[in-house]
Amino acid sequence: MLIGEYQHNIDAKGRVIVPSKLREGLGDKFYIVRGIDRCLFLYPESRWIEILEKIKTLPWTLEEVRKFSRKFASTASECEVDSQGRILIPQRLREYAYLEKAVVSIGVIDRAEIWSREKWEEYNGTDDEDGEDEDLARKMAELGI
Repeated sequence: MLIGEYQHNIDAKGRVIVPSKLREGLGDKFYIVRGIDRCLFLYPESRWIEILEKIKTLPWTLEEVRKFSRKFASTASECEVDSQGRILIPQRLREYAYLEKAVVSIGVIDRAEIWSREKWEEYNGTDDEDGEDEDLARKMAELGI
């Protein structure tokens, strides 16, 4: 189970620490890929394989399937953790997620995400003046959660 929020920095070479709690959940072999909302997704190998198997069952004759498959697979990289618990994030992924210095890693149940701290704060916010949390709670109740 991947949970929690961790703040750290990315170095000049594009390496970032994957917190030990997230590494435990990700396992020895995991994959990084362009995510949604300008963040990066990190998948444990078993979940990565499940996703790829599901994508393979989709009809490639649909333009959306071809486009998604190409974007998803072409941005993916297998991660190698160094002796200091860091991974090297490819340049194209750093650019996509606006990773320059301060980053936030979060656990999202079956994957981890890496965000620029600025983008995470914009996305996550700290208050609920607009009632978004209540709207989300209602939607989750509709889905049976």
